[in-house]
Amino acid sequence: MASSRLSNIDTKLAESARCCECRGSVIAAQPSNYDNIGPAIIMTDAPSPEQNGAAADAAGAPVIRVLAQYVKDLSFENPGLFTSQQGSSAPEIELGIDVKVEPGPAKDSIFAVELKLSARAKRQETVVFIVELVYVGVFQLQEARREDMEPILLIECPRLLFPFARRIIADITREGGHPPLMIDPIDFVGLYRQQRQRADAQQAAGQA
Repeated sequence: MASSRLSNIDTKLAESARCCECRGSVIAAQPSNYDNIGPAIIMTDAPSPEQNGAAADAAGAPVIRVLAQYVKDLSFENPGLFTSQQGSSAPEIELGIDVKVEPGPAKDSIFAVELKLSARAKRQETVVFIVELVYVGVFQLQEARREDMEPILLIECPRLLFPFARRIIADITREGGHPPLMIDPIDFVGLYRQQRQRADAQQAAGQA
Protein backbone atom coordinates (compact mmCIF):
# COMPACT_ATOMS: atom_id res chain seq x y z
CA MET A 1 0.00 0.00 0.00
CA ALA A 2 3.03 2.24 0.11
CA SER A 3 3.18 2.86 -3.63
CA SER A 4 1.37 5.73 -5.28
CA ARG A 5 -0.79 3.32 -7.22
CA LEU A 6 -2.33 0.35 -5.50
CA SER A 7 -3.13 -1.85 -8.45
CA ASN A 8 -4.81 -1.86 -11.84
CA ILE A 9 -7.19 -3.95 -13.82
CA ASP A 10 -6.62 -3.31 -17.50
CA THR A 11 -8.40 -5.36 -20.10
CA LYS A 12 -9.81 -4.98 -23.58
CA LEU A 13 -13.06 -6.69 -24.43
CA ALA A 14 -13.92 -7.39 -28.06
CA GLU A 15 -17.58 -8.17 -27.65
CA SER A 16 -20.86 -6.65 -28.68
CA ALA A 17 -22.91 -4.39 -26.46
CA ARG A 18 -26.54 -3.42 -26.80
CA CYS A 19 -27.15 -0.11 -28.57
CA CYS A 20 -30.47 0.82 -27.78
CA GLU A 21 -29.33 10.01 -11.10
CA CYS A 22 -25.59 12.01 -4.26
CA ARG A 23 -24.94 12.68 -0.86
CA GLY A 24 -22.22 11.05 1.20
CA SER A 25 -23.14 7.44 1.66
CA VAL A 26 -22.20 4.59 3.95
CA ILE A 27 -21.86 1.03 2.73
CA ALA A 28 -21.65 -1.88 5.12
CA ALA A 29 -19.97 -4.89 3.54
CA GLN A 30 -19.84 -8.37 4.98
CA PRO A 31 -16.50 -9.88 3.91
CA SER A 32 -16.40 -12.92 1.71
CA ASN A 33 -13.88 -14.77 -0.41
CA TYR A 34 -15.09 -12.82 -3.47
CA ASP A 35 -15.75 -16.13 -5.23
CA ASN A 36 -19.21 -15.19 -6.44
CA ILE A 37 -20.60 -11.70 -6.16
CA GLY A 38 -18.55 -10.37 -3.26
CA PRO A 39 -19.85 -9.04 0.03
CA ALA A 40 -23.46 -8.17 0.61
CA ILE A 41 -23.76 -4.39 0.53
CA ILE A 42 -26.18 -2.00 2.22
CA MET A 43 -26.04 1.57 0.93
CA THR A 44 -27.82 4.45 2.61
CA ASP A 45 -27.63 8.24 2.69
CA ALA A 46 -29.27 8.55 6.12
CA PRO A 47 -29.00 5.32 8.15
CA SER A 48 -32.09 4.46 10.14
CA PRO A 49 -31.87 3.18 13.73
CA GLU A 50 -32.58 -0.30 12.40
CA GLN A 51 -29.72 -0.04 9.92
CA ASN A 52 -27.40 1.30 12.58
CA GLY A 53 -28.33 -1.67 14.72
CA ALA A 54 -27.65 -4.04 11.87
CA ALA A 55 -24.26 -2.42 11.36
CA ALA A 56 -23.50 -2.90 15.04
CA ASP A 57 -24.44 -6.56 14.75
CA ALA A 58 -21.94 -6.91 11.90
CA ALA A 59 -19.09 -5.82 14.15
CA GLY A 60 -15.76 -6.15 12.42
CA ALA A 61 -17.25 -6.09 8.92
CA PRO A 62 -15.55 -3.58 6.60
CA VAL A 63 -17.43 -0.36 5.97
CA ILE A 64 -17.04 1.60 2.75
CA ARG A 65 -17.85 5.30 2.98
CA VAL A 66 -18.45 7.12 -0.30
CA LEU A 67 -16.99 10.60 0.12
CA ALA A 68 -17.39 11.83 -3.47
CA GLN A 69 -18.02 10.69 -7.02
CA TYR A 70 -17.54 12.68 -10.19
CA VAL A 71 -16.65 12.73 -13.89
CA LYS A 72 -12.90 13.23 -14.26
CA ASP A 73 -12.71 13.04 -18.05
CA LEU A 74 -15.23 12.58 -20.84
CA SER A 75 -14.68 12.64 -24.60
CA PHE A 76 -16.97 11.81 -27.50
CA GLU A 77 -16.07 11.69 -31.18
CA ASN A 78 -18.87 11.34 -33.70
CA PRO A 79 -17.33 11.01 -37.19
CA GLY A 80 -19.79 8.47 -38.59
CA LEU A 81 -23.25 9.78 -37.74
CA PHE A 82 -24.33 9.87 -41.40
CA THR A 83 -23.03 6.33 -41.91
CA SER A 84 -24.86 5.19 -38.80
CA GLN A 85 -28.14 6.65 -40.04
CA GLN A 86 -27.74 4.98 -43.42
CA GLY A 87 -26.75 1.56 -42.13
CA SER A 88 -29.31 -1.14 -41.48
CA SER A 89 -27.25 -3.26 -39.06
CA ALA A 90 -25.97 -2.38 -35.60
CA PRO A 91 -22.29 -1.41 -35.46
CA GLU A 92 -19.70 -3.59 -33.80
CA ILE A 93 -18.71 -2.30 -30.37
CA GLU A 94 -15.23 -2.72 -28.90
CA LEU A 95 -15.20 -2.13 -25.14
CA GLY A 96 -12.27 -1.25 -22.92
CA ILE A 97 -12.22 -1.34 -19.11
CA ASP A 98 -9.55 0.04 -16.82
CA VAL A 99 -9.62 0.32 -13.02
CA LYS A 100 -6.99 2.31 -11.14
CA VAL A 101 -6.60 3.03 -7.44
CA GLU A 102 -4.74 6.01 -6.03
CA PRO A 103 -4.15 5.98 -2.25
CA GLY A 104 -4.84 9.12 -0.24
CA PRO A 105 -3.73 9.81 3.34
CA ALA A 106 -2.78 6.44 4.80
CA LYS A 107 -3.99 7.34 8.30
CA ASP A 108 -7.49 8.02 6.93
CA SER A 109 -7.69 4.95 4.64
CA ILE A 110 -8.96 7.11 1.77
CA PHE A 111 -8.62 5.96 -1.84
CA ALA A 112 -9.61 7.37 -5.23
CA VAL A 113 -10.89 4.65 -7.55
CA GLU A 114 -10.95 5.47 -11.26
CA LEU A 115 -13.22 3.50 -13.55
CA LYS A 116 -12.43 4.10 -17.22
CA LEU A 117 -14.86 2.88 -19.85
CA SER A 118 -14.16 3.26 -23.55
CA ALA A 119 -16.21 2.18 -26.53
CA ARG A 120 -15.44 2.29 -30.24
CA ALA A 121 -18.32 1.62 -32.64
CA LYS A 122 -17.42 0.50 -36.17
CA ARG A 123 -19.36 -0.55 -39.20
CA GLN A 124 -16.98 -2.48 -41.43
CA GLU A 125 -13.93 -0.17 -41.52
CA THR A 126 -15.83 3.04 -40.76
CA VAL A 127 -15.68 4.44 -37.22
CA VAL A 128 -19.18 5.45 -36.14
CA PHE A 129 -18.32 6.93 -32.73
CA ILE A 130 -15.71 6.80 -29.98
CA VAL A 131 -16.51 7.53 -26.34
CA GLU A 132 -14.20 7.51 -23.33
CA LEU A 133 -15.19 8.18 -19.73
CA VAL A 134 -13.14 8.29 -16.53
CA TYR A 135 -15.50 8.21 -13.53
CA VAL A 136 -14.00 8.54 -10.06
CA GLY A 137 -15.19 7.64 -6.60
CA VAL A 138 -13.44 8.70 -3.39
CA PHE A 139 -13.86 5.99 -0.77
CA GLN A 140 -12.90 5.60 2.87
CA LEU A 141 -12.45 2.07 4.19
CA GLN A 142 -13.19 1.41 7.83
CA GLU A 143 -12.61 -1.81 9.77
CA ALA A 144 -11.05 -3.40 6.67
CA ARG A 145 -8.22 -5.87 7.08
CA ARG A 146 -5.14 -5.21 4.96
CA GLU A 147 -5.66 -8.37 2.91
CA ASP A 148 -9.26 -7.31 2.12
CA MET A 149 -8.42 -3.81 0.89
CA GLU A 150 -7.25 -4.72 -2.60
CA PRO A 151 -10.28 -6.84 -3.56
CA ILE A 152 -12.65 -4.30 -2.01
CA LEU A 153 -11.07 -1.46 -3.99
CA LEU A 154 -10.83 -3.37 -7.26
CA ILE A 155 -14.14 -5.26 -7.08
CA GLU A 156 -16.68 -3.59 -4.82
CA CYS A 157 -15.78 0.06 -5.46
CA PRO A 158 -15.87 -0.07 -9.28
CA ARG A 159 -19.02 -2.17 -9.07
CA LEU A 160 -20.64 0.71 -7.17
CA LEU A 161 -19.41 3.26 -9.71
CA PHE A 162 -20.43 1.29 -12.79
CA PRO A 163 -24.19 2.13 -12.89
CA PHE A 164 -23.40 5.88 -12.86
CA ALA A 165 -20.75 5.53 -15.57
CA ARG A 166 -23.04 3.31 -17.63
CA ARG A 167 -25.79 5.92 -17.56
CA ILE A 168 -23.39 8.67 -18.69
CA ILE A 169 -22.24 6.53 -21.64
CA ALA A 170 -25.86 5.88 -22.61
CA ASP A 171 -26.75 9.57 -22.33
CA ILE A 172 -23.81 10.85 -24.38
CA THR A 173 -24.33 8.37 -27.21
CA ARG A 174 -28.02 9.23 -27.33
CA GLU A 175 -27.20 12.96 -27.40
CA GLY A 176 -24.84 12.19 -30.28
CA GLY A 177 -27.75 10.99 -32.39
CA HIS A 178 -27.28 7.25 -31.85
CA PRO A 179 -29.31 4.69 -29.97
CA PRO A 180 -28.04 4.76 -26.36
CA LEU A 181 -25.16 2.38 -25.74
CA MET A 182 -26.23 0.17 -22.84
CA ILE A 183 -23.13 -1.61 -21.55
CA ASP A 184 -23.81 -5.03 -20.08
CA PRO A 185 -22.89 -5.61 -16.41
CA ILE A 186 -19.17 -6.18 -15.88
CA ASP A 187 -17.75 -9.14 -13.98
CA PHE A 188 -15.25 -7.29 -11.78
CA VAL A 189 -14.55 -10.48 -9.84
CA GLY A 190 -13.47 -12.22 -13.04
CA LEU A 191 -11.33 -9.26 -14.09
CA TYR A 192 -9.68 -9.18 -10.68
CA ARG A 193 -8.90 -12.89 -10.87
CA GLN A 194 -7.35 -12.44 -14.32
CA GLN A 195 -5.22 -9.58 -13.06
CA ARG A 196 -4.01 -11.58 -10.06
CA GLN A 197 -3.24 -14.59 -12.25
CA ARG A 198 -1.15 -12.45 -14.61
CA ALA A 199 0.68 -10.87 -11.68
CA ASP A 200 1.37 -14.28 -10.11
CA ALA A 201 2.60 -15.66 -13.44
CA GLN A 202 4.93 -12.71 -13.94
CA GLN A 203 6.26 -13.09 -10.41
CA ALA A 204 6.86 -16.82 -10.93
CA ALA A 205 8.63 -16.15 -14.23
CA GLY A 206 10.86 -13.58 -12.56
CA GLN A 207 11.87 -16.06 -9.86
CA ALA A 208 12.58 -18.87 -12.34
